[in-house]
Amino acid sequence: MASLRRPLMAGNWKMNGNHLEAIGLTQKLAFSLTEKQLTDVEVVVLPPFTAIRSVQTLVDGDKLLIGYGAQDLSAHPKGAYTGEVSGPMLAKMGCSYVVVGHSERRQYHNEDDALVNAKARAALANEITPIICVGEGLDIRESGEHVAYTVAQLDGALAKFKADDVEKVVIAYEPVWAIGTGKTATPEDAQEVIGALRNRLADAYGNTADRVRILYGGSVKGNNVAAIMAQPDIDGALVGGASLDPKDFTLICRLGV
Repeated sequence: MASLRRPLMAGNWKMNGNHLEAIGLTQKLAFSLTEKQLTDVEVVVLPPFTAIRSVQTLVDGDKLLIGYGAQDLSAHPKGAYTGEVSGPMLAKMGCSYVVVGHSERRQYHNEDDALVNAKARAALANEITPIICVGEGLDIRESGEHVAYTVAQLDGALAKFKADDVEKVVIAYEPVWAIGTGKTATPEDAQEVIGALRNRLADAYGNTADRVRILYGGSVKGNNVAAIMAQPDIDGALVGGASLDPKDFTLICRLGV
């Protein structure tokens, strides 16, 4: 992790918890971390859509040093898109981040790089930072094409982006092959791909690459986060299941410097 990039720990709650549980979890997290810890590490929670307003009210009312955002957004600003939630809607609720291109969206909703690109643009148009996810499945990993595959995903997600726009995004690498498969991604596995992603950013956007935060998202826990964060190109984590336990997520945030 480079000193010029502030670590980011983002808790992706996925489809878990109601709005009351979201309030309790956010409170416990905020009260378990010191002001210095919340200054050294940026901590963000990503609740389901139905809980964002409750988290907003809590964060604003108690002036908590915790950011919040959403797990997805529409590529469209408004219109007849039943079930979609737009960038302007999220911006109105004060969201500072939104995940785009998560592996579960790609798998279950057939989202491709072009749609991820459109969603990232929609986020930036509303001054919301997109957390753009890339990552390979087991077949790609075993074929040895994992670096080329994830770099191609990155290229697609950032197609026609200018350097000024790229500086405003966060990238997250998810080794899909190591999630729920019994296989383990080592910190060195993560660094191999994330280092390649940063090199690709440097090739395309020069020194801007030094200012882009790249996260790791793959079964991050208190017992592995320090080794992950010790890698030179890893600037934080997109945390799944462990972020639903305030004790676990607090420990991850404390060790994330």
